Amino acid sequence: MSEKLSPEHMSVGEAFLRIRSEAEQAAVLGGREPGSVTVMAVTKTVAPERVNEAVAAGCVLLGENRVQELLDKYESYDLRGAEIHFIGHLQTNKVKYICDKVTMIESVDSLKLAAEIERQCAKLQKTMDVLLEINIAEEESKSGFSEEEVIPAAEGIAEYPHLRLRGLMTIGRPDAAEEERTAYFTKMRKLLVDIAVKNSHNISINILSMGMSGDYAIAAREGATIVRVGRALFGEREYKKSEIQDL
Repeated sequence: MSEKLSPEHMSVGEAFLRIRSEAEQAAVLGGREPGSVTVMAVTKTVAPERVNEAVAAGCVLLGENRVQELLDKYESYDLRGAEIHFIGHLQTNKVKYICDKVTMIESVDSLKLAAEIERQCAKLQKTMDVLLEINIAEEESKSGFSEEEVIPAAEGIAEYPHLRLRGLMTIGRPDAAEEERTAYFTKMRKLLVDIAVKNSHNISINILSMGMSGDYAIAAREGATIVRVGRALFGEREYKKSEIQDL
């Protein structure tokens, strides 16, 4: 579905509405309600003015990859009630800079990071929603918990009073075939069900963040509640070699 989009030839608002419609249609194909999936605008390298266009069109969720960029752009955002999630790799020494600016950290990839988020949120007397980042494709170049580590990690996070585990996140392989991506997304959905069943803390564990510009429709069909789009929404952007992701 996403191949039809040409964001360079339409406004950000038009692109967002089209992406949201396609994601909702895909969710229906998967047997869910259209409103069960939320389109996140991934804002890496995007000027605040263009991000604000997406918000004006109805985007309620922004995804920030880098701490410094979030700090630089934060005051220029016209959020209008939209929320910001942090979705990039987060170093423990930078946690303190974002806890008052985001409503969720989706990229919790270690218990060490979870402990630091707990420490900083305790200072603010704030409870932070978090997702466990899962390395579902078992790629050596990516961080995240393995399938076998999910339940122990969930149990560890449950002990922190200022963290609230809401679900799982994964970053798929951009070069994977559709069948492979579908298999990964299906596996993620099953993992989410597993931790939700084993949850004994009466916390709603129901968020599955997966899918990017190249496969958001597949992800929505397979159970994603959040799909993350950057290129399909804002067009091609120039990245340094170390920054390239299929967002």
